[in-house]
Parts: sequence; structure tokens; C-alpha cells
Amino acid sequence: MFAAVASSAGLLILQIGLWRVFAVAPQLKGQAADSALPDTSLTVVVPAYNEESNIAACLQSVLDSTPPCTDWSVLVVDDASTDATAEIAHQTALDHSEICSVLQSGPRPQGERWVGKNWACCRAMEQVTSKWVLFIDADVRLRRDALRRALGQAIEERADLFSLAPRLECGCLAEWMVQPIMASLLGLGFPIEATNDPNSDVAFAAGPFMLFSSEAYAAIGGHKQLAAEVVEDLALARLIKSGGYRLSYQLGLDAVMLRMYQDLPALWEGWTKNWLIGLDRDVLRAIGASGVVLQMFTVPWLVLPTALVLLVLLPELGVWWRWSMGLACVALLQQWLLRWWNLRRFDLPMRHWWLMGAGGLLVGLIGPVSVWRTLTGRGWTWKGRSLAG
Repeated sequence: MFAAVASSAGLLILQIGLWRVFAVAPQLKGQAADSALPDTSLTVVVPAYNEESNIAACLQSVLDSTPPCTDWSVLVVDDASTDATAEIAHQTALDHSEICSVLQSGPRPQGERWVGKNWACCRAMEQVTSKWVLFIDADVRLRRDALRRALGQAIEERADLFSLAPRLECGCLAEWMVQPIMASLLGLGFPIEATNDPNSDVAFAAGPFMLFSSEAYAAIGGHKQLAAEVVEDLALARLIKSGGYRLSYQLGLDAVMLRMYQDLPALWEGWTKNWLIGLDRDVLRAIGASGVVLQMFTVPWLVLPTALVLLVLLPELGVWWRWSMGLACVALLQQWLLRWWNLRRFDLPMRHWWLMGAGGLLVGLIGPVSVWRTLTGRGWTWKGRSLAG
């Protein structure tokens, strides 16, 4: 019974917290019908490594965009892909040669540790001369007006880094199990108010969509300054904020879509890569957080059948087992309500909501595995590339 009470209480706290956070969260503004085209320049940089399943759709969504300013272009950086990423990108660039080009990143410097997309982004900046530069990931899809709205608001707010939180999309079964839970946890953990407060030291940004003024980017040293950082978006946000530059972090749920993982192995690799670092390398927090998720989302699904069996085997304690079943049902109803809230707020369908129990189990395992991989370097990879020093 106590396990069911803990699950229900945890879910209630999560739901109240999400409601409070998103009640005040700033959002990407709409575009005025008569707004003038900004007289500035923008380069959209897409670093890509083994993204043959994503790159065409990503580039098409960018190239179909309403022109964001008077002078804009798209630069794809192929980071030594071993699949068809480069070929697909080159073909797309040929079809849109007036604004799109492809750059080969070349080998990473010997004797230096470069991880993730940092080398590709650094190489891109050797070519960029525009006043603004936007880094997006290859698994991002943009609405037609996303670039125009984001650039216009960044200029209006005089932001040096303008970042949009995307709407997560699910495709495979593993994503339906885990991503709705992660979306809720990330939503609760987003320090939106503090990030947008120039008097606060708190800094946060979403790596899939980071729009910089080129001047501020150069001043903080950009990706070259943090070549070995695995979670480079947080590091860049902190450099911007600590350097006295303006950081604006907004919800872009109606403008930016993100499909992170294609299957279970990719999801497992991705979240075990980020979990510990995302919790500031605090081992106790990392393990504790995964344990809390296990308690909230998996335990109720175990309590219900267990209490039912015990009711048959130990009828003399029937009142306890009935209370346990009742409280477990309350927790399951709360999980359904959480998914319903995600549907209303993020347009995330209710599909497979009943797999949240299995998702909680996966997240419960992700925490300790992430701690092990990050601290030992064993199996700590992204797309097969080692992240260990």
C-alpha cells in the first residue's frame, strides 16, 4: 500500500509542477502579417553524422521555409559519415544551389579530444560570415515560418542566443514507452524563468535549435572552446550567460519538431550518454532520479496484480490488499491524465499510454547504466563513436 501511495504522491507532484512551469513559460511569438523582412543575414548550419534517414526531410523543411531575412543560406557539414548522408545532402544542395551547400568536416585534429558535433560546428564557422548563425540537428523538422519568427524575435529581444524547446515526436515502440516520460521530466526540470532572467546565473538551451548572434558566438569561443563537452548546448548557454550576453529560451512547440531516436538501441545509447551529465554529474541524483521514475511509473503496474494475488492467498489481510489495489488504480489514472495533459499541451497522442510502466523500467535502468558508462568510459558512445577521453 505504501508503494502505491508513494507512486500517486510523486505523480501528483509532477503534475502540479508541470502545470506551474508551463503556466508562465514564454513561447515563440507569432509573425505579424505585415512584418518587414529583417535586413540582416543568417546561416543555418546542419551538422550531420550518419543521418541518411533524417537529412533529406530536415533539409527540405529548412529549404521550404519562408525567407527569414534578406540574406540567408544553408550549410550542411558532413562529419565523416559512413552511410549515404553526404550523397543525399549533395543532391539536395544541387537542387537548391543558390542557398544550400555541403562542407566535409575532414579528420579531427590529432592529439585533441573532439566529441559529438563540436568539430563539425567548428568547421562550419570557418565558412560563416553572416550576422546570425543557427545550429539545428538533422533530426529536426521546421514549420515554414519557424526561421522567420525565431530570427524576428531574437532581433526584437536583442538576444545573443535564442533557443527553442522543440516538440518531441515518437515513432518506434521504444520512443512511445520512454519519450513521454522524458518530456514530462524535462518539462518539469526546465529552468525557464531563471534562464530568461539576466540577473540569474542559471542557463539552459536546447541543442536542436540554437540561434546565435555571430559576434557573441565568436566572443565566447564557440564550439572550439568546448571541444570535449558531450552536452555542448548547456555549456554554450552557460558561456553566453556568464559572459554577460543575453540568453532567451522559449517554447517552440508549434514551430520545431524533434524525432530523436529510430529504435531501442539508439534510444538506449542516447539517454545513457546524457543522463548523468544532464544531472550535473551528480551520481546520487542520477540514480535517485531514475529510481523515482521507476517508483512513479512502474510500481503501480506491479502493485495491482500483486495485491490481487495476495487478496486470494491472504484474505485475512483483505483490507490492505483492497486499499493497495485502489491506490494503484489512482496512480494509473494519474498516468493517463499525464498523457492527456501531454496531448493537450504538446499535441503528443495518447498512443500506447499503458506502456508507461515498461518505460519507467527502462528509465530506471538508464540511470545506473549512464553512471557506469560515463564514469568508466566503457560503452559510452554516440552513434558508435567513443566519448571517453
